[in-house]
Amino acid sequence: MDLGLAGLKALITGGSRGIGRAIAERLAAEGCDVAICARGADEVKAAVAALGKTGVKATGRALDVADGAVLAAWVADAGRELGGLDIVIANASALASGCTPAAFRQAFAVDLMHTVNAVNAAMPLLERSRAGAIVAISSISGVEDYGIEDAAYGTMKAALLYYMKSLANHLAPKHIRANVVSPGSIYFKGGVWHKIEQEQPEVFRATLAANPMGRMGRPEEIANAVAFAVSPVNGFMAGANIVVDGAATHRVQF
Repeated sequence: MDLGLAGLKALITGGSRGIGRAIAERLAAEGCDVAICARGADEVKAAVAALGKTGVKATGRALDVADGAVLAAWVADAGRELGGLDIVIANASALASGCTPAAFRQAFAVDLMHTVNAVNAAMPLLERSRAGAIVAISSISGVEDYGIEDAAYGTMKAALLYYMKSLANHLAPKHIRANVVSPGSIYFKGGVWHKIEQEQPEVFRATLAANPMGRMGRPEEIANAVAFAVSPVNGFMAGANIVVDGAATHRVQF
């Protein structure tokens, strides 16, 4: 199936590893030019080099997405380097745990406000696109309670659902679509669940047992959902929350 993504320009935050890297790779494989950012300069450099080998234009920068001015400057620069922007994927997360004021501040600055700042900075470019699309990476923690240790993270992930729905309604007349992709437990080397597997094996086993599929997801499975969400062939989907969790959540989504 041709997703119609060839030649489009995509920006992905937190794009050097894990889900963000998989999204960048999938969009590049579809023919998108890509811009990524992450905190680690070496990881960004390696990812950009690998993405460039696919034949698309790839660029990246090491930065802290919690710094709104720095993030906005990069979005503008990436748009100039790529020759425009059609797609914005807000993927970066602080992965803040706990219910302390510090955890809430960290999650607010990264998970929520970096999304707001990236969208605002990209908007002049998206308004000139023929296929403008925004996706925020939320989480099943935004739709179900996974305990007080998940409070800061889950609260901000839930806020993204409202923000994207509001954006979708506001931007639809401008032919810019906004949607959410909410992953369940995703396993990759060096990721959160890899660490839990090593340090808290009983938690890891319990999480596996609780999933009807008996496994965790892979980054590329989230990337596939994102690619479809931003695809021009999926042009009537806006304001949706795509849950990719192996049936782990129990709620009925209305």
